[in-house]
Amino acid sequence: MIKPWILGLTGGIGSGKSAVAAHFSQLGVHLVDADHAARWVVEPGRPALAQIAEHFGDGVLQADGQLDRAALRQRIFENPEERRWLEGLLHPLIGQEISQYLAKAESPYAILVSPLLIESGQHRLTQRVLLIDAPETVQVQRTMQRDNVPEAQVQAILKVQASREERLKYAHDVLLNDRDLGWLHAEVERLHNFYLTLRGGQP
Repeated sequence: MIKPWILGLTGGIGSGKSAVAAHFSQLGVHLVDADHAARWVVEPGRPALAQIAEHFGDGVLQADGQLDRAALRQRIFENPEERRWLEGLLHPLIGQEISQYLAKAESPYAILVSPLLIESGQHRLTQRVLLIDAPETVQVQRTMQRDNVPEAQVQAILKVQASREERLKYAHDVLLNDRDLGWLHAEVERLHNFYLTLRGGQP
C-alpha cells in the first residue's frame, strides 16, 4: 500500500479552516487536528501538565486538576519568555502525537490542520501546504462574532500568528475564503479531486 502523503492546512484565526477541514473530512480524508493534539498532551496524568504546573504554579490548574487555559494564556501573552518556554516544552510533544495519528491514515492523502503550522515548524511534517486566506477585516469580524470577544483580543491573537506574507511563502495552494459556504465546498471538492491525482503531494 502506498503511504498517504500529508497536506498541511493552515490559516489565521477566523479564516474558515474548520469549515474547510470539515468538508475534506466528509469527502473521506483522514484529518489530524493539531489543536486536539495540543489538548491531549496536557491532559491530567500526562507529564507535560505536571511540568507546566511546576513551572507556573498551581494557579494554572482548575480545581479538578485540568489545565486552566485562560489563566495560562494570560500568563504567556504578557510574557514572551514564558511563551517560548511553553512552546519549547509542548511543540515536540505535539509533533509526536500528530505523527502517531497521521501514521494511522488510510486515505490517499491525510490532512494536518494547524493554525500554527508555519510558526511551530509542523509544516516540516507535510509535503504540501494549503493556506485558507481571508481579508483581515473578515477574520476580525468572524472571530468577534464566533467567540464573542472584543476586537482588541482578536488583534492580539493576530499579532502572535504568522503574517499573511509569511504564510504565503510556504503555501502551495491558496483558497481565498471570502464568499459563501456553497462556493467554499465547491472549491474544497475541486482541490480534493486535484489532490487525488498527486503522488507524494507533487504533480
